[in-house]
Amino acid sequence: MNEKVRVLISEEEVESRICEMGKEISEYYQGESVHLVSVLKGGVFFTCELAKRLTVPVSIDFMSVSSYGNDTKSSGVVKVIKDLDEAIEGKNVLVVEDIVDSGRTLSYLLENLKSRKPKSLRLCTLLDKPDRRVTDVHVDYTGFAIPDEFVVGYGLDYMQQYRNLPYVGVVEL
Repeated sequence: MNEKVRVLISEEEVESRICEMGKEISEYYQGESVHLVSVLKGGVFFTCELAKRLTVPVSIDFMSVSSYGNDTKSSGVVKVIKDLDEAIEGKNVLVVEDIVDSGRTLSYLLENLKSRKPKSLRLCTLLDKPDRRVTDVHVDYTGFAIPDEFVVGYGLDYMQQYRNLPYVGVVEL
């Protein structure tokens, strides 16, 4: 690959913020358990690191959703590629995502999960690009708000590369 990756958020900054988020989330769910729903593929890196820092009982499941459609259209069709293995009815559910961008896919996913009657449903993301939002999505826990740049690392990829970077970087083509 010929592109360069410029560090946007260092490994130390990411680590520190995940620790802070773990404390905040643990305080919110104190005395209860939380069921993490990791959005594949990118969300798995953040989910694992976050789960290690939670002090409340944790269970984890995974979903994979994909948006299809023409970039020139205002909305696309969302397809569930991999659904949850367990029912979430009556559980405190925390959806864990690597990045919130336009909000279209997450809006669909949250409505889908809400229909399954969880006790509570909240959203946690490592990265948020509020300038790209086209659908209103409430994010309960945000690691970092970032500018509208193409980022990789910590689960985010460019052509299936760079997910394993321990920091968040900007691809410079």
